[in-house]
Amino acid sequence: MINFTFETTPRIICEDRSSARLAELSKELGISHALIVTDAGLLGAGLLAPALDGFKAAGLKVTLFTDVKMDPPEASVLDAVAAARRAGIDGVIGFGGGSSMDTAKLVALLVGTSQQLPDIYGIGLAKGPRLPLIQVPTTAGTGSEVTPIAIVTTPTSEKKGVVSSLLYPDLAVLDGTLTWGLPARITAMTAIDAMVHAIEAYTTRHKKNPISDGLAVKALQLLYGNIRRVVADGADAEARSAMLQGSMLAGIAFANAPVAAVHALAYPIGGHFHVPHGLSNALVLVPVMEFNMPAAETLYGELAAAILPGKASGRALVDAVAALVAEMPMEQTLRDVGIAETDLPMLAEDAMKVQRLLVNNPRDVTYDDALALYTKVY
Repeated sequence: MINFTFETTPRIICEDRSSARLAELSKELGISHALIVTDAGLLGAGLLAPALDGFKAAGLKVTLFTDVKMDPPEASVLDAVAAARRAGIDGVIGFGGGSSMDTAKLVALLVGTSQQLPDIYGIGLAKGPRLPLIQVPTTAGTGSEVTPIAIVTTPTSEKKGVVSSLLYPDLAVLDGTLTWGLPARITAMTAIDAMVHAIEAYTTRHKKNPISDGLAVKALQLLYGNIRRVVADGADAEARSAMLQGSMLAGIAFANAPVAAVHALAYPIGGHFHVPHGLSNALVLVPVMEFNMPAAETLYGELAAAILPGKASGRALVDAVAALVAEMPMEQTLRDVGIAETDLPMLAEDAMKVQRLLVNNPRDVTYDDALALYTKVY
């Protein structure tokens, strides 16, 4: 028998326009004054309007923190914590992409305690209690609404994670309408990010389990089966909802069967050069899959059988993923995102520091391997 432990967000609502019910859902959690953690772009686009109208009608107080930064730096997270303390909030809502939701997790955790953020980087170091927490994703990518992980960029541009079951929200609200009309480039890079979660969860060396396996397969079917539709037509409601569900399922999968070398190599790209996380993953995905073939070919073949009719080989999966990434309307090389060839050794050195993820990879990765992988995509 395989021994494993499985956890996830206790309640998930998947329903178009459900974000308009956030006031009602907040009341159910005992929240009377919510901090909504988001970014100015989403506020300006009007995506929060139905939710804010609901709070006003319900007579609940709301404070907005709209200064979320991409790949949230420590300073940005601490600014949000300070704003929450000043306002006297009693619950937190993350509304946006992974950066907003990760920031919201840490605000809910830190605002009522004396813990210092640098002291809780790592696995299981955080302590409660935390405030009630609701997560509302606006992209189909990170799956942060169903993971116990928050990634922060340190002052030295290193990405570090806080990993704790306390970071699972009380409720995740998946409103497909919030993703309608996302630009094709953002749609593509976030969707590839979600696909990476599914692929790496299925092929992880540690904590692989049958529940994550099933979720990863279903996630990949939804994501691979709909990505071209949503990139071509941002208003395809059916495909948008399918992508949001796929992202969520992949998030649950990798929260319990952790990701590996794709993420380890992507983090330095984002940390040093401020490349969006999904794009960083997309840039290194195919080279890492090729590198992993000797160890993961059978597992890749099982994934191929799930998404490619009549094909059940590892080679078929890698070729299909390579073709898909090449089609996407986004940068395709490290050179395209402003990285110089002289930067590659530094990236490789930093990737090797992400041992918490590299140990999960199907095949061991050395510094020379990491440098060669970066060189392939340069």
